[in-house]
Amino acid sequence: MEVAIRIILFCVVLCHGGTFAEKLCFPKNFLFGVSTSAFQIEGAWNYSDKGESIWDRYTHQHPERVFDHTNADVAADSFHHLREDIKLLKELGVQYYRFSIAWSRVLPTGFSNVVSTDGVKYYNTLIDELIAAGIKPLVTMYHYDLPQSLQDLGGWTNPAVADYFKDYARVLFNTFGDRVEGWITFNEPYTFCLSGYGGNDAPGMQSSGFETYLCGHNILRAHAMTYHLYHNEMDARGFITITLDMSWMEAATKDDEDAAERARQFIFGWFAHPILSKEGDYPPVMRQRIDELSRKQNFPRSRLPVFTPEEVKSLKGTVDIIGLNTYSAYLVSEGHSKVDKTPSFQNDMNVYLRQDPTWPRSNSSWLRDVPWGFRKILNWIKETYNNPPIVVTENGVSTVPGLKDVSRVSYIDGHLRALHAAIVEDKVDVRGYTYWSLIDNFEWMRGFSERFGLYEVDYASANKRRTPRLSAAYYSNVARTSCLPTPQAVTWLRNHLQ
Repeated sequence: MEVAIRIILFCVVLCHGGTFAEKLCFPKNFLFGVSTSAFQIEGAWNYSDKGESIWDRYTHQHPERVFDHTNADVAADSFHHLREDIKLLKELGVQYYRFSIAWSRVLPTGFSNVVSTDGVKYYNTLIDELIAAGIKPLVTMYHYDLPQSLQDLGGWTNPAVADYFKDYARVLFNTFGDRVEGWITFNEPYTFCLSGYGGNDAPGMQSSGFETYLCGHNILRAHAMTYHLYHNEMDARGFITITLDMSWMEAATKDDEDAAERARQFIFGWFAHPILSKEGDYPPVMRQRIDELSRKQNFPRSRLPVFTPEEVKSLKGTVDIIGLNTYSAYLVSEGHSKVDKTPSFQNDMNVYLRQDPTWPRSNSSWLRDVPWGFRKILNWIKETYNNPPIVVTENGVSTVPGLKDVSRVSYIDGHLRALHAAIVEDKVDVRGYTYWSLIDNFEWMRGFSERFGLYEVDYASANKRRTPRLSAAYYSNVARTSCLPTPQAVTWLRNHLQ
C-alpha cells in the first residue's frame, strides 16, 4: 500500500508540476521506447525445437564464471508471459518496443533450411500483439546469442558465417517484414567481439589481438550484405541500421586529447567509420597503429583484416539511421609506449581508462551517472560523421532490488535533459530514445545481480511477478507527454521519496 501511495503521489507531482516553471518538451515527432533482448528475458531455452546458443552452452559449462552462478534458462520467462509484458508496455505509453529475435529459436540448426514453426509463431504473436496495442516493433536480429552450431564452425571469425547471417535475415524479412518497419542488424559489435572473442564473455575465446578483429570484420560484411538485401531484394517498408555502443571518452588532461580521440575511434569508429565516412574503411588511426604494431611483433601481415575494394564500396552508407547505446563515461590518459609481445586490443589502443570517484555510482562497477558525457557523445557523432540521424537504442542504470529507485529517476531525468539540450541547442539529429530495460533481466556475466528494469521481477515467485518501480511512473509521464517535469518537481520528489 505504501508503494502504491508513493507512486500515485509521484504521478500527481510529475504530471501537474504545481507552481513550478515551464517544462521542457521534445520535438513533435520524437519517439520514446524501451528495450530488451531475447536471451536476457525469454527463458524457455530448450522449448520445442529451439537450438542451443553460445550463451546457453557457456553458462551451462561455466557457471563459476557468472557472478552469481546463474543462467538464463528461465530468466523473466517472458516467453510464457508475452501478453503480460505487452500490458506493461501499454501502461508505460511508449511508442515502440525494441526487442531481439533469438536466431536459434527461429532457425534451430542455425541454417535457413530448417525453420521452426513454434519459433515463428511466438514472434508472430509478439509482433501482432504489439501492433494491436498501438506499439511499433523495432527488431534486433542479433543480440549476442549466436547459434552454437555456427560457433562450432568458428563463429564470427569464419567469413562464411556472414553468409549464414544473410540467410537468417532473409527468413526474418520474408516472415515478419510485412509488419516490422524498423530493423537493427547487430547490437554492440564492439562489446561482443572484444569481450566474446577477446575476453571472457561467451564464447570466451580470449584472443584479443586476433579473433577480436576477425569478428568485427565479418560483422561489418554481414551488416552490409543484409542492408543491401533489405533495400534491393525485399519489399522494404521501413529502415535498417546497426547499433553501436560507446561510453564518452573524456581527456583526463589537455595533453591526453589525442589519446581520448584514439579511444573514440577504436571503440565507436571501428564500426562507424566504414559505414559513415567517405573512405568506407577502418579509422586511419586503427589501420596505422595495428599495421605498425603487427610489423614490430614480427607478423607477416597486419592483424587488422583488409576490405576488398568491392567491400569498401558496399559498406559505405549502409544505415538509414544510426543506433547508439550509451550508459556512462571515462577519463582517458595516454598509455605506455612499449610494444607488448602478446598482441591485444588494449595494447593496440594504448590508453588508460578510469572514472572520476565523484561521479555518482550505480549498482554496476562500470556505470556512473554522467549526463554531460551523453551530450558530448551526441555532439561528437554529429561533428565526426556529418550529423547523421540517430536513435538512442539503449540508455539506463542499474540499482539494487527494490521499488523506490530514486537514483534511476535522477539518472533518466538527467540524461533526458542532456538529450534535449543536444537536440534543441546543439541541433543534433536524434529521432528517439529507448530506455534499457522494460523489466529486470539476466545481465550476462553479472547474472541477476544488477537490475535495470522499470519493472522489478521477483525471480523467486512462480509467475515471475512484475511490479512497477517509481521510475516506471516517471518514464510513463515522459513517454505520454513528450515533456520533462520541472527540475524543481524532480528535486521535490527525490527529497520526499527517499
